[in-house]
Amino acid sequence: MMDHSPYWNPKTETLPREELRQLQLAKLRRVAEWADARSPFYQRSFRAAGFSPDQLRSWADIERIPFLTRDEWMQSQIAYPPYGELPVAGAESAVRMHTTSGTSGKMPLRALDSRKDWKWSAEMWSYALWGVGVRPSDVGYIAFGYGSFIGFWGLHYGLEKIGAMTIPGGAQTTAGRIKQIIDFGVTVVASTPTYALRLAQEAQELGIDLRGSAVKTIILSGEPAGSIPETKALIEEQWGAKAFDTAGMTEVSTIFMFEPADQPGGCHIIEDHFIEQVIDPETGKELGYGERGERVCTSFGRSMIPLLRYRTADLVQKMPSSRASNGRTWDLYEGGILGRVDDMKLVRGTNVYPRAVEGIVRTFGSIEEFQLRITREGIRDEITLQVEPSPSVNDEAWRELSSRLAAELADAHEGLRFIVDRAETGSLPRFELKAKRLTDLRPAL
Repeated sequence: MMDHSPYWNPKTETLPREELRQLQLAKLRRVAEWADARSPFYQRSFRAAGFSPDQLRSWADIERIPFLTRDEWMQSQIAYPPYGELPVAGAESAVRMHTTSGTSGKMPLRALDSRKDWKWSAEMWSYALWGVGVRPSDVGYIAFGYGSFIGFWGLHYGLEKIGAMTIPGGAQTTAGRIKQIIDFGVTVVASTPTYALRLAQEAQELGIDLRGSAVKTIILSGEPAGSIPETKALIEEQWGAKAFDTAGMTEVSTIFMFEPADQPGGCHIIEDHFIEQVIDPETGKELGYGERGERVCTSFGRSMIPLLRYRTADLVQKMPSSRASNGRTWDLYEGGILGRVDDMKLVRGTNVYPRAVEGIVRTFGSIEEFQLRITREGIRDEITLQVEPSPSVNDEAWRELSSRLAAELADAHEGLRFIVDRAETGSLPRFELKAKRLTDLRPAL
């Protein structure tokens, strides 16, 4: 790969759409045949739906494949522990086992990868790393405590694959990571958006000027906040570096989209390795360009656990490749992952999206952390925003800050009144992995 090329794989990244469709259909047939021949789960699922892989003759036939849900995967895992009946082979054929984060409160899914699968995972990250401008001369730092959660494991191997020096952050303090980033002349940092902001706060407390460091690129993943313009702008201002969004999931073992350096604001789907559909979460009907709906993923790269028409519960909005100006023919997710389909909360007749709240909060540079809490007081719902301002905010400044914040939240939510409370310095939780900032304490209906 020539360093000056913007593409990791020029042939497939610029493949004409009709040829891309033909490639996807051919790969889809192979994956469906593989799953039908070797996975007990898919054998039952296909028979119940009246589906056979030989029915995949045209693009429209993808609708014949039944959806796979997280609950179905989990129930299979519970019934046939520890890995369920989706895998096409036993654990002795795997070299990797990873889990979902468990931050949603649900039992983590367990996923297996063969040696071939894991090489593929690194390849997908290489698309993204190269696309954001990372090159063999870079020094990459992964600010992440490695464990069974898949996290940035694939990125680690992607950095190695393209030839960049790779430094794992490991299990250490935030201050320790900041010092390593400076001492080792790191040029690329990978973290969640929340932790990128936490690192910047720690650097400020240590008297370290991140803007004057060697860091030029921040790779964000793990949270929808990576595509919230206000959050990204704050990260870039604090680091003096460009930030780029990516998104992946344990279920596919890697990433499926990335925001390249030459296409800000939109994330390309890696379409030579995935089919991404957007459906109405209520009806299951596929939606068109520009319509928001639930993301459904089909993966061509994971052989141990085939993934066909997996309902992710991610909220997305797909736009055509013609919107891109960088020569890639892959479709885009406008604004990346917009949140979760079930993230929306109804409070006194008004829809509240955590992403929208964060977009407002991040315009206030003096706010270090925040939490949303929804309660029911008698028959009335209340929504409270707990805000932890920086220590320099005195009482007078806080009154002005809280007043402006409450007004902007109300303006963006049809006049809904948010209670804005001040939290003590350091009292709100900090997150290295996926942040959990919304708690709904209302009794279940």
